[in-house]
Amino acid sequence: MEVLCDNCPAVGVGIYNPGFWGMNIEDGKTYNLVMHAKSPEMIEMTVSLTSSDGLRVLASAAIRVPGGSNWIKLDQKLVAQGTDRTSRLQITAKTKGVVWLDQVSLMPSDTYKGHGFRTELISMLLDLKPRFLRFPGGCFVEGSWLRNAFRWRDSIGPWEERPGHYGDVWNYWTDDGLGYYEFLQLSEDLGAAPVWVFNNGISHHDEVDTTAIAPFVKDILDSLEFARGSAESTWGSVRAAMGHPEPFPVKYVAIGNEDCGKENYRGNYLKFYNAIREAYPDIQMISNCDGSSGPLDHPADLYDFHVYTGSRALFSMKNTFDNTSRSGPKAFVSEYAVTGNDAGRGSLLASLAEAAFLTGLEKNSDVVHMASYAPLFINDNDRTWNPDAIVFNSWQQYGTPSYWMQKFFRESSGATIHPITISSSYSGSLAASVITWHDDENSFLRVKVVNFGPDAVSLTFSATGLQGSINALGSTATVLTSGSVMDENSFANPNKVSHRSLLAFRSNASQ
Repeated sequence: MEVLCDNCPAVGVGIYNPGFWGMNIEDGKTYNLVMHAKSPEMIEMTVSLTSSDGLRVLASAAIRVPGGSNWIKLDQKLVAQGTDRTSRLQITAKTKGVVWLDQVSLMPSDTYKGHGFRTELISMLLDLKPRFLRFPGGCFVEGSWLRNAFRWRDSIGPWEERPGHYGDVWNYWTDDGLGYYEFLQLSEDLGAAPVWVFNNGISHHDEVDTTAIAPFVKDILDSLEFARGSAESTWGSVRAAMGHPEPFPVKYVAIGNEDCGKENYRGNYLKFYNAIREAYPDIQMISNCDGSSGPLDHPADLYDFHVYTGSRALFSMKNTFDNTSRSGPKAFVSEYAVTGNDAGRGSLLASLAEAAFLTGLEKNSDVVHMASYAPLFINDNDRTWNPDAIVFNSWQQYGTPSYWMQKFFRESSGATIHPITISSSYSGSLAASVITWHDDENSFLRVKVVNFGPDAVSLTFSATGLQGSINALGSTATVLTSGSVMDENSFANPNKVSHRSLLAFRSNASQ
């Protein structure tokens, strides 16, 4: 930043950055500013949080950059005296001179466990009771070109030393402050098993030949040592230096993302598989090739199953795994969602089809090991993909109907599934499942029924394998419905389609 004026305005001249479509600055809260600077001569600057037009100052502090050729790290706490949802960070000076700035970061002090994530967004995740976290993404891992693929070792260590990279699939620059270590840490904070999806030498447009894949294999073995190695190991010591001496329990890795049909996938896959199996025999490896309708031609512990389609098609897929072989690797349905016109920006119709599909996964949980909706988050200002589970901006957030739908399934992991029979003249438009689960004191029964048709229905159902009779007193019926199947939630009406509890119901079921 070169200041040219001899007699600068009283407010100073300089630069500003609004962050991602404006920063949410709230009265009384503290914000931590970190930046690196150097200047040939001593220069005094002012750092401020202002309104989007710069006219209203919410917080301000003076900082001094001593003259010299070395970079110095500057830390400054800013306490807001007012609230503005679209604020900006402003750096100004009043005297002539030159200052170099790099790696400027402004973060609120009240992030979840101090690890950088917005508490209200993490709370929404915790409400789903997640059992695993698949990271750092799908296409994001591959890159449109390999030069822009996610590289784990460039995303660890001090934030200011991370080079960052251009995410050329979703078209934005990331400084990789949310890197491999932070994803492992987030998994731990959520109490979820980490599922590490790594690049296997293949992008959307170029590939590494299997004869040259060895350095990529070594790179992934190093990533696993970073996560699982002792604090005395080469890469485990790097993790320990970042503040986590105890290993992270990585037991799942996906070898690539949607790469099964690529020329070098099977050859590359086997190189990774054999090396990881030898070094970490307990790690479960996930193939990109679909094994739901026939055996794989290569070893795997799990296989990826992705589906994005219309609502009718997904509803009809509720029996997809009924005829899957009961031997061999299990399915990881790592990406599923209704997309297209049926989905809009997240419709009730989409969530109904997805719920029906999930009842089929529950019923076939002996061959379906895990399932995850995708994508998880979207910033409302950058809707590159629709729909998504959780929508947010600088200060608000809401769950789409697909998010609320998943709450019906949050007790499913570790539960007991019971065979169910439905009697109704509309059975072709219905899907259902029954589970029981236990806590330290009680046993619980949950019956989920999805009505995908246009008519209100009367039905009876029977379930087998229940232990003893059912005490219906105090039971509740929870529904997900709205006036139209195309209804969506929004910032203005975040609960238009959400859970509604009805009066207790009675049942004479005792099977």
